Amino acid sequence: MEETARSDCTVTCSFKKRGGLIVDIQSKVGSLYGNAIKDQVEEGCRALGVTDAVIHIVDQGALPFVLAARLEAAVKRGRPKISAEFLPGKQPARQTRGVKDRPRRSRLYLPGNEPKFMANAGLHRPDMVILDLEDSVAPSEKDKARFLVRNALRSVDFFDAERCVRINQGALGVEDLAMVVPQFPDVILVPKCEDADTVRSIADAIQKVEHEHHLSGETLILPIIESALGVVNAYAIASSSHRVCALAIGLEDYTADIGVERTEEGRESFYARMSVMTNAKAVGVQALDSVWSDVEDLDGLRRSTLEAKALGFDGKGCIHPRQIAVVHDAFKPTTAEVEKASQIVAAAEAARKSGLGVVSLGSKMIDAPVILRAHRILRMATFGVREEDPN
Repeated sequence: MEETARSDCTVTCSFKKRGGLIVDIQSKVGSLYGNAIKDQVEEGCRALGVTDAVIHIVDQGALPFVLAARLEAAVKRGRPKISAEFLPGKQPARQTRGVKDRPRRSRLYLPGNEPKFMANAGLHRPDMVILDLEDSVAPSEKDKARFLVRNALRSVDFFDAERCVRINQGALGVEDLAMVVPQFPDVILVPKCEDADTVRSIADAIQKVEHEHHLSGETLILPIIESALGVVNAYAIASSSHRVCALAIGLEDYTADIGVERTEEGRESFYARMSVMTNAKAVGVQALDSVWSDVEDLDGLRRSTLEAKALGFDGKGCIHPRQIAVVHDAFKPTTAEVEKASQIVAAAEAARKSGLGVVSLGSKMIDAPVILRAHRILRMATFGVREEDPN
C-alpha cells in the first residue's frame, strides 16, 4: 500500500462494467468527516461521469480540494479520455493581476504535489508563493501535481501573496498552462529559460488560454535564468514580451552548468548575477536573486540578502518559511535611506510647485532616476510596515 502523507490522501479507482459505485474509505478523521468524504467522492464521480467503479481512499486528514484533486487524477489515469472536471469553488480574479512593479522581496517555493505545505503558506506572508510543477515533482507524479495545483489556486487563501506557478519545460509546460491559467495565477515562472523564443511561445500559449476562457486581467511571466546560455541571452529574454515582470537567477543549476561548486562567497556566479540584474534593469523589470539553500543558516541568508540588495536585486528566493522574515528585514529600507528619500521627494515636490525644471538638495542636483528610486524606497518602507507590523 502506498504511504499517505499528512494532510493528504491516496485514491485508487478500479472501473467495472456494472454494479454501480462502491466507495471504501479508511480515514483518520472518519468518525467526524466520513460521511462528508463519501458525499464528496460521489459528487466527484457524478461530475466526471463515473457510474461503475470501486473507489478506495486512504486519508490522513486531506482538505476537500486535495481529495478532489486526488480523485480526479485517479479517475483520469484509468480513463484518460474523460474531459469533464471536478472543480472546487473558484476564487475571483484579483486586482493585483498584471501589476508588474509590486514588491517581490520574497518568493516561497512550494512542492506542487505536497498539499501539507500549501494550506498555511500565506500565513508566513511571502510576497509571492510559487506552486512548483517542475523540479520538486517526480516525472511519474506530474499529472497528480497539476490537478492539485489547479485546485489550490481555486481554494487556498494565500492572503496578499502573488500566486505563481512554475511550469515544466516544453510540451508538458503547455499542458500545465491549459490547466492552471484559467484559475487566475498572477505569474507563470518559466524554468531554465535560455532564449527569447521560449518566452514568446509561453506568452502565446497563455494568451490563447486567456482568450478561450474570456479571462480578465493579464498573466505575467517570470523567466528564471539557470545556464550560461541564459545569462548570455538575458537582455533578449527580458525584452521578449510585455508580460515579463522580472528576471530571476537560479544558481544551483547555473553553477552545475558551468561545472563549478556553488560557494557562499559567490565569486563563481558574480558575473551571472550582475548580468541578469543589469539586463533586467535595462529593460525596466525587476531582478530577483537565487535561493539560499541552507535553511539552518539564517545569518548566512541575511548576509547574502544584504549583498543582493546592495547589488541591485529586488528580491530573493526562499525554500522554507523561516527564511521569509529574514529576507524581508534585509530588504527593508534603513532609517537613513528613508530619511534621505523623504528629503529627495520633498525637494522634488517643492521644485514642481515652484515651476522649476531642476531639482536640488543642498548643493547637489537631483536627477529623475534618483527621484524615482526615492519613491521606491518610501513605498517599500510603507509596504513593510503594512505587511509585517500591523500595530
